[in-house]
Amino acid sequence: MSQEIRTARLLLRPVRPTDAGPITAIIQDRRVHRMLARVAPNQSKAQTLAWIARHDAGAARDTDHVRAIELDGQLVGVTGANRSDTSSPFEVGYWLAPQAWGKGLMTEAVGALLEWLEQRGERAFVSGHFADNPGSGRVLQKLGFMNAGRNPVFCLGRGEMVDHLYMARIAQNA
Repeated sequence: MSQEIRTARLLLRPVRPTDAGPITAIIQDRRVHRMLARVAPNQSKAQTLAWIARHDAGAARDTDHVRAIELDGQLVGVTGANRSDTSSPFEVGYWLAPQAWGKGLMTEAVGALLEWLEQRGERAFVSGHFADNPGSGRVLQKLGFMNAGRNPVFCLGRGEMVDHLYMARIAQNA
């Protein structure tokens, strides 16, 4: 199966080391990292490169599938799915550069990633969002995720516990 996923407007492709600069610049924006549980506000390019370097091994184990989101040839975000082992459901995550917000791009990108995973036989997915990020919740709702609980989660980007809403989705053809 191809490692690239195309939609009407987007190209989802594996993240490359050359993406480290743009990714680091975007996630250093406070509006982005404060909504991400696992990204520090001062993440360096070297840390981003180390994160990228782990992707091939995760893909080979079928535990991590991370894609850069390109719009008109420019990296505007990242989406991915990871899990601890192949018997667990994938946890879906995503972020988008602020200048690309409000255009339906994330729903398009995550929907395409889910479709790609379902074509591979995956049926169950989990995700979530911070309570003060309702836009992220709308993305998940549009893609068929349903509420599955609420609990505080430590947000590295804020350095504190944040109210988090868990969501889950079962593939419609499951």
